[in-house]
Amino acid sequence: MRTTAVLSRDPAAAFSIEDVEIDEPRGGEILVRIAAAGICHTDLVTRRAGAADRPILLGHEGAGVVAAVGPEVRAVRPGDHVVLTFRHCGECATCVDGRPAYCQRSVALNQFGRRAHEGARVSREGVPVLDGFFGQSSFAGYALTTEDNTIVVDPALDLAVAAPFGCGFQTGAGAVLNVLRPTAGAWLAVFGAGAVGMAALLAARSVEGVRVVVVETSAARRELALELGAEAALDPAEGPTVPRLRALTGGGVTHAIDTTGVPAVLGDAVAALATGATVVAVGLGAGTPPVDVGDIVLRGKTIRGCLEGDSVPSTFLPHLLGLYAEGRFPVDRLIGRYPHTEVDAALADQRAGRVVKPVLTW
Repeated sequence: MRTTAVLSRDPAAAFSIEDVEIDEPRGGEILVRIAAAGICHTDLVTRRAGAADRPILLGHEGAGVVAAVGPEVRAVRPGDHVVLTFRHCGECATCVDGRPAYCQRSVALNQFGRRAHEGARVSREGVPVLDGFFGQSSFAGYALTTEDNTIVVDPALDLAVAAPFGCGFQTGAGAVLNVLRPTAGAWLAVFGAGAVGMAALLAARSVEGVRVVVVETSAARRELALELGAEAALDPAEGPTVPRLRALTGGGVTHAIDTTGVPAVLGDAVAALATGATVVAVGLGAGTPPVDVGDIVLRGKTIRGCLEGDSVPSTFLPHLLGLYAEGRFPVDRLIGRYPHTEVDAALADQRAGRVVKPVLTW
């Protein structure tokens, strides 16, 4: 199948729009005609760390329509509308325990995982393209996926809206609904109001009586957070956030989520917690956060890591999409649509804060 793709040939250069060949589905593979794919921070980080001597095909928030399936596929049919998410083996101890985001084969399956059959999945003029990112590499008009990362959805859904549910929206919302589980009267602090942080805000607002305060450097995103229901939006440039959070909440937040991956920010999140409260860290960063161990112990605080919202995508994504259909998870305000040929404009708008979640369309 010949189609166009957004390729990275050099981490220091711009993406390029090129024609590629996608192989037919074999064994348990599924060929999806991609309608839309969200751009996630993980794509950009992986691109910078990727090889510079060959084309790399990224994309892990794809959505589209099934075009064909391999002979071993049972649960997905041609014509199904689908959202693509992360891969998991379904057989290891963590998968069996209902925690597929921590699959023991996660790296092998999601970081440009190898094909089980001979022949390249994607090639460019006969040269294999590095693909298989999150089992999809969906920055192309077609993608080869598998049943474990392909979720069938309502065909009435707008696929450009549905695409980011596969990673970014799932991560933020899951951290709140699956891990923190705030109830009426709770105060949630969201550090970083990108796509993940905004999804956390919207998820918290879907629970009656939960109040949210956002800590964010971008004035445009602080304003949007207030429009989406945040009680307050703090600019860290205006002074230390911890005393302001304690004053606002009457002693400390009951729940917090750090989406930034910045050690100092996670340290602030811990310091702002009330007694017995929990902060969930979802941002991938490096370094050691400055935390007071005595404060953690004496006040019973918890720091908890979280991947992909601790979700089971086959059940959690339909739940989130149901909230969206009911008007209780209005992510439309976060999304900007761009033809895939305008990927540079999409990235520029994201960097400038003009859009929270850019989505490429085919």
